Amino acid sequence: MTKIPLVHTPEPQDIPELRTNILGMSQSELGDYFKTLGEKPFRATQVMKWIYQHGVTDFTQMTNLSKGLRDKLAEHACVIAPEVVHREYSDDGTRKWVFKVAGGSLVETVLIPAEDSKVNGRKTLCISSQVGCALDCSFCSTGKQGFERDLTAAEIIGQLWVANASYMEGVDSSEWHNNVTNVVMMGMGEPLLNYKPVVASMSIMVSDHAYGLSKRRVTLSTSGVVPKMYDLYKDIDVALAISLHAPNDELRNELVPINKKYPLEQLMAAARAYVFDNNPRHKKHVTIEYVMLAGVNDSDEHAEQLVALLGDLPSKINLIPFNPFPHAPYGRSSNNRIHTFSNILNNAGFVSTIRQTRGDDIDAACGQLVGQVADRTRRSAKWQQSVKDRLETASLSL
Repeated sequence: MTKIPLVHTPEPQDIPELRTNILGMSQSELGDYFKTLGEKPFRATQVMKWIYQHGVTDFTQMTNLSKGLRDKLAEHACVIAPEVVHREYSDDGTRKWVFKVAGGSLVETVLIPAEDSKVNGRKTLCISSQVGCALDCSFCSTGKQGFERDLTAAEIIGQLWVANASYMEGVDSSEWHNNVTNVVMMGMGEPLLNYKPVVASMSIMVSDHAYGLSKRRVTLSTSGVVPKMYDLYKDIDVALAISLHAPNDELRNELVPINKKYPLEQLMAAARAYVFDNNPRHKKHVTIEYVMLAGVNDSDEHAEQLVALLGDLPSKINLIPFNPFPHAPYGRSSNNRIHTFSNILNNAGFVSTIRQTRGDDIDAACGQLVGQVADRTRRSAKWQQSVKDRLETASLSL
C-alpha cells in the first residue's frame, strides 16, 4: 500500500465550509451521517477502522470502499485533527503537544511511558477536555487561566490520534498499530462538565472498530460533579478517578471549591454508586488522587481521616507530589512525609502508591498543564456566572 502522510491538518481556509469533519463521530453518529449521503450505515465501521486503526485520513486510500463512495466522501467530508503548534519530548520519554483549536485557543496533551519493567510498553496519554478549567482548584496552575470553552469530540479524540501518529512517522498504513495503551481524562478541564463530547470520545476509545482499549484502561478523572457521576456509570463503563486532595469538608472547600456545592458525603455516595452498580460483570474500584501539600493536607491526622472517609470503598490511592508553579501558595511535601502518609494508608489495608514526577523539564508534570496558554487570573462576572450556570445545569439530571 502507498505510504500516506500521518498528520494532515489543513489550514482552515483550505477546508470548504460544507465539508463535515467526521473525526470524533461515534459509530452510531457516523452511521447516521452515511444515511444522509444515501449510503448503508455499515460503512461507518469500515471508515472508523481506516481512521483509527490505520491512521488514514485521505479517503482515496480507503481501498475497500467503492470509488463512488470515496469521491462522495472527498467532496462532503474530511478528517481533521487539531493543529499541533508545538511539541516537546522529555529526557524521560514523556511527550507533550500543544494544540491550537478552533478560535485560536491552546490546549496541551501529555504522553507518559511506563518506567516499571513489569509494565514495559505501557504508554499513558493524559487528554484535555476543555480550554482552561472552571473549577479553580487552588493548587492547580491550569485553573489559573480560567475557563474558555468546551472541546469538541473531534478535538478530544484528535489528541489521541496525533499521539499515536507520532510513533508511526513513515510507516505504511498496513503496518500501523496503536501505541497508546492507556488514556486518562486528567488534562485541562473538568471532563464531566463537557459530558457528551467526552463520553462520545471514550466510546471511540473502547470501540473494537476504533482503538479497542480495555474499559479498565480508559479513566475519567473528576473533581466531583456528583450528578454526572450518576449518569456516567449508566452511559459507559470506564474507570473512575476522583481528585480528592482533602479528607474533610473544611479543607476541601479551600482546595477544591466545587466541594461547597457537592460536599464529601454526596461525593462518596456517588463513588459507591459507581462501584456497586449491581452489575456482577463490573469489577470496579475508584482511584483517589491526592496531591501532597506541605503542612496543608499531609499530616498523620489527615491520613487517618482519609482512611475513615473511604471506609469500605474499593479504592487505590495515588499520592501526587505537588509541582510548584509561579506564585503558587503551596510547597511540596517532603519525601519522608509522603512515605509516612503512604504507610498509614497501606497499614489500614489500602493500596497506596506515590506517583513519580515525570516530564517536569517540559512543564508536563501533573498540575503544570498550562504551558504556553495565557495565565488569566482575573475572573470576570461573566466567567463566574458561566461556572454557576454549568453547575446548575449538571444538577438537573440528578
